[in-house]
Amino acid sequence: MTDSPAPRVEVHDGPDALATAVAGELLSRLADAQDAGREPHVVLTGGTIAVHVHREIARLSPDSGVDWTRVVVWWGDERFVAPGSEDRNALGARADLLDAVGATQVHEVASTTDAPDVAAAAAAYDAALREHGADEFEVVMLGVGPDGHVASLFPGFPQLDADGITVAVTDSPKPPPERVSLTFGRLNRTRATWLLVSGEGKADAVAAALAPEPDDAEARDALRRDTPARGVAGQQETVWFLDRASASHL
Repeated sequence: MTDSPAPRVEVHDGPDALATAVAGELLSRLADAQDAGREPHVVLTGGTIAVHVHREIARLSPDSGVDWTRVVVWWGDERFVAPGSEDRNALGARADLLDAVGATQVHEVASTTDAPDVAAAAAAYDAALREHGADEFEVVMLGVGPDGHVASLFPGFPQLDADGITVAVTDSPKPPPERVSLTFGRLNRTRATWLLVSGEGKADAVAAALAPEPDDAEARDALRRDTPARGVAGQQETVWFLDRASASHL
């Protein structure tokens, strides 16, 4: 974390402009990675802003030069629910993006049909990442909750201290209660971390996440526990893609 570059903040007029910016940046980065001989691994997020972003990526993709059969897709977290539940991040991502662009290397978290419980789902996702994952992600995209959570790492929860690759969540303060999340350690093994935030309801969380780091290590850890979004960073870049409403308290 301390070796990562300082975060960059981009403020866009609204969610549509934000989505267009993210889509263009992602497609450019994927094309560059493939031109360099890499098979990029990308972490998708859920939430309302993800719908805008995924649809914009799909719209711009035909002219991008990206071969989606050579893009490996993961999620930062997933709700442990039935496979057809609208709560599943993967369901919307497939409809809005992945099926449209012909992505074939898509690694979903197990649903309630695929695993007996959330702990087994987390273990299966861990195994998939060990078998099929790269040493680092190309891009990790994350939403940020009004409480400052990222993925399913919530303020003050024990999952903030989880080691390894994945962690099961059984008592999420935001329904549904059972989820599988990547840990901080795995989320931060990435070239780029992009935080996608829209709406005034997230403005306090954005301001808290981007507040200056204190010198004291204990104080830094306390702030990370209060606002988990402070705990993620890319090795090459960390970018906050905001609209004017979410940036209004900066």
